[in-house]
Amino acid sequence: MWTAIVTLFLAGLFLTALFCALRAAQTARTPQGAVGWVVFLLAVPWAGVPLYLFLGHHRFHGYRVARRESERVVASIKAFGESARPDPETLTISPRPFEELAHLPVSRGNGADLLIDGEATFHAIFEALDAAEHYILLQFYIVRDDELGQELQDRLIAAARRGVHVRFMTDAVGSYSLPDSYYETMRNAGIDTADPRDQRGPNFRFQLNYRNHRKTVVVDGRVGFVGGHNVGVEYLGQDPKFGPWRDTHVRVHGPIALQLQLIFAEDWHWARSEDLLDLLHWEIEPSEEDMNALIVATGPGDSSETGAMMFFAAIAEARERVWIASPYFVPDVDIMSALKHAAMRGVDVRILVPDVIDHRTPWLAAFAYFDEIRDCGVRVFRYTDGFMHQKVFVVDDTLAGVGTTNLDNRSFRLNFEAMALFFDTRAATAVEAMLLDDFAASYELTRKLQQQSLYIRYGAPLARLFSPIL
Repeated sequence: MWTAIVTLFLAGLFLTALFCALRAAQTARTPQGAVGWVVFLLAVPWAGVPLYLFLGHHRFHGYRVARRESERVVASIKAFGESARPDPETLTISPRPFEELAHLPVSRGNGADLLIDGEATFHAIFEALDAAEHYILLQFYIVRDDELGQELQDRLIAAARRGVHVRFMTDAVGSYSLPDSYYETMRNAGIDTADPRDQRGPNFRFQLNYRNHRKTVVVDGRVGFVGGHNVGVEYLGQDPKFGPWRDTHVRVHGPIALQLQLIFAEDWHWARSEDLLDLLHWEIEPSEEDMNALIVATGPGDSSETGAMMFFAAIAEARERVWIASPYFVPDVDIMSALKHAAMRGVDVRILVPDVIDHRTPWLAAFAYFDEIRDCGVRVFRYTDGFMHQKVFVVDDTLAGVGTTNLDNRSFRLNFEAMALFFDTRAATAVEAMLLDDFAASYELTRKLQQQSLYIRYGAPLARLFSPIL
């Protein structure tokens, strides 16, 4: 009897492995990836099948995108965009690829303020929360029940008590340690929470491999915030392990605040099956700063590789410089080619990464890429004044991006992300000045991989094997 059971189990395992191998051959992005999965699944099915079920997909099927279901809101935003098209003389970089990725138009009438580091960011966010009159939409990848998390909770509860409708959302992986009591306290105060542990759908895999990495705050549809900060005292530089924490957020006004609101509505719709469109403010109020801007939201629910294509489009448009700051550097083949090609064209290409270790595997994997890009003229800088977590880039003197997208495969294909793009010299100049200060607190990498310590020399190629999920 046991022999028959084992035989049936092995036969079922092989058939499952065969089915997964066929799926991998059909859906893998590259021939190398397809071959790797097929060989692994058929040679070691007992390990290959569970790993493929967990890691073998980069599409989040079933994610209902409110943008496609809310034509009247999109039509209103697009109508304003058409009536407020940027002056062509202010655009030396074509916005068209970014508009295609965002499914929304670049428009003028926007305002932006760079918020450098945690004190400035949370001071501005808390100031906006305290001034809220109608509603607050708040979403962070990580929320901790520490001093900063409790201060955030207190301000949200205070807003709810004065009649402001507060909606609060986190990610299951990022906020796995947030206790139930944190949610319960807010629910008891009348705050709507989207507890990721209760969200609909097959979350046993989606929540582990697909993560909502966005950090979004929108108040009354008039002011929005997006960037690299999460809610925890380490983002204020209070963790002795990391020391000073270098990060960037941006406060936005004008049409892109509504675009950011639309992205939140999509995520809330998925988490709660609730349509917010009729409950939110959609009247466009242009800013006197009159910047050209756009929110590009990307994720595995998209039909194309939107995260990587956003960076590819930015790098391809560069004529003089492209500077990118990211805590992780695990790019795909297309981004590697774009960076190398830009440097070979004479573009000043700089990559700023932290020297301090946050997550060891992506930190190690990055060393496996540095020689290849440096050989083509890309300059790599390693930030030493604490841990650098910002996700920022600047192209020439007319395009600047601030948001949540890292320069890695996870942000490109597995995470839901959002970047605020500004087609404006003032924004580019502000980001340039900020990055120049960061370069001054860094050193330029000159040693090749074979000149590094044994740990890096042998660890980097091994860590790179995990690049599809880093």
